[in-house]
Amino acid sequence: MPQTQFPPQRLLLGPGPSPVPARVLEALGRPTVGHLDPHFLGLMDEVRAMLQGLFQTANEMTLAVSGTGMAGAECLMVNLVEPGARVLVGVNGVFGGRLVDIAQRCGGEVVTLEKPWGQVFDQDAVIERVKDLKPDVVALVHAETSTGAHQPLERIGKAVRKAGGLFVVDCVTSLGGAPVKVDDWHIDAAYSGTQKCLSCPPGLSPITLSPRAVKHIDNRQAKIPSWYLDLSMVRNYWGAERAYHHTAPVNMLYALHEALVLVHEEGLDARFQRHRDAAAMLWEGLADLGMSRWSDPDHSLPMLNTVVIPDGVDDAVVRSRLLHDYDIEIGGGLGAGKGKVWRIGLMGHGARKPVVTLVLAALREVLAGS
Repeated sequence: MPQTQFPPQRLLLGPGPSPVPARVLEALGRPTVGHLDPHFLGLMDEVRAMLQGLFQTANEMTLAVSGTGMAGAECLMVNLVEPGARVLVGVNGVFGGRLVDIAQRCGGEVVTLEKPWGQVFDQDAVIERVKDLKPDVVALVHAETSTGAHQPLERIGKAVRKAGGLFVVDCVTSLGGAPVKVDDWHIDAAYSGTQKCLSCPPGLSPITLSPRAVKHIDNRQAKIPSWYLDLSMVRNYWGAERAYHHTAPVNMLYALHEALVLVHEEGLDARFQRHRDAAAMLWEGLADLGMSRWSDPDHSLPMLNTVVIPDGVDDAVVRSRLLHDYDIEIGGGLGAGKGKVWRIGLMGHGARKPVVTLVLAALREVLAGS
């Protein structure tokens, strides 16, 4: 007979998932109700309102897609990119590359802006390219999880809108850990994930769309190629109609609700400062160990820190020892960073000074013995 599995207690300091607070885990275990139960529909309304506050938007089309962060990415692209649409995508890491792939699968004519991994795009250069190309959709990654780069956005959306396009932003790793000002930055569509700075288990992707983006969906000529992610139907379940589309992951929405309550209790400014303070403490300790950043120091994420692996240090051995001897998970590099960097996540519940103290102490001991 199969045995019941009891996973180890890990301190999750990789690129996600992040440590989950006890209150959020307890919320997962509440009694399951039907996805059209009045209690659950009321909870959905509260989730929407709290997500609007987190995205800093008045967008009515704000909801949680059933699926992880990449489901949110695919949802926005299949709804906004029609066959033949001109799509400008910034690629400076893994997740910009994924947006290219998705847009091409939607039939978009993709043009890329490229930067070395770990660097960000100059806003003026993006704006000039938008003026020249006049794309239908512009997609950028706000927080590039593969490199730790933190992309400035505040001036790009206005230029995209002036050129007649829609501005799509990946904020999977930034939402809840750094400001994401959807309305102020003229973002038309943004997606995130629950498993990063919200410190909720993976399984939902918060999204928000501007009235302009919704109008585009309503007026598109081609049928949306995904039934499951078709927002013209999904929104009728989240809206006043409450029209059944698919069975929502009820208990995951309980968990997201509780995670958002925690964000509300702390306050956005205090939460953002906590992430910055934790990162500053981490880098002070890493500098004492002789380590340096891989990403641009002037444009680096506080919640995802890419560390250059010292010469002569075996990446796999260090991460294995941290995991098996100390129950601490950190991430290895992806793509151009594979074997060259560690990715240390200080996300949500993990962005705390005692956590930083632990990982620095463990790293110091492992490196001394390697």
